Amino acid sequence: MSDALQQIVDGSRRIVFFGGAGVSTESGIPDFRSADGLYRQQWAWAPEEIISHTFFQRMPEEFYRFYKAKMLVLDAKPNAAHLQLAALEKAGRLRSVVTQNIDGLHTLAGSRRVWELHGSIWRNYCTRCGRSYTAQYIRDSESVPKCSCGGLIKPDVVLYEEGLDETVLEGAVHDIRQADTLIVAGTSLTVYPAAGLLRYFRGQHLVLINRDATPMDGQADLVIHDKVGEVLGRLTITPPDDAGNTETET
Repeated sequence: MSDALQQIVDGSRRIVFFGGAGVSTESGIPDFRSADGLYRQQWAWAPEEIISHTFFQRMPEEFYRFYKAKMLVLDAKPNAAHLQLAALEKAGRLRSVVTQNIDGLHTLAGSRRVWELHGSIWRNYCTRCGRSYTAQYIRDSESVPKCSCGGLIKPDVVLYEEGLDETVLEGAVHDIRQADTLIVAGTSLTVYPAAGLLRYFRGQHLVLINRDATPMDGQADLVIHDKVGEVLGRLTITPPDDAGNTETET
């Protein structure tokens, strides 16, 4: 399987990587749907309810108690998957990363073109005046973090009942349409609308890397049931032969 993936990567120069929670589990961040994921842990409310727009507005104290305990992970480090993707971009083979994760690890690893479909824990803003706040400010605040103006601060993450950012969505769709290879990894492909982005791919190779089977396995050119970091970590990265003449889109 590794040889087949290496051959596909070596023949590509517009790879797009589409990743989910399974990309970050090797960094110690639990996913949402596995046996040890957030959705299987005991809480007074279902996690889907807690991280909804309605719950945030009605019970911000309980929202932030869950958010700080389970989602605000600030000490995680990029793993082999994040680092290899940054290296692929630098080598001129990877066009961009499209991620469902909110941990910011792709950017921390050095990736420059990252479409964060569900936002990021590292960005926070006042719902009244729009002032920005750091993730550390959220972490260190007692109970509900408030702005200097008195407004409620909200993480720049997409909660249930909220739509995806149109600019981010359009950027992700554009890159997927232009990709010659789409590598989908660490996602069950059951969360929409994010999972629906795969329908825009018109390139040559669809690669799926996930521990468990997905609804798209039968349509992929290559399926690898393994840990994402271990698979990508085995790749040898070289620039395209014509890397010096590569035209960069903006």
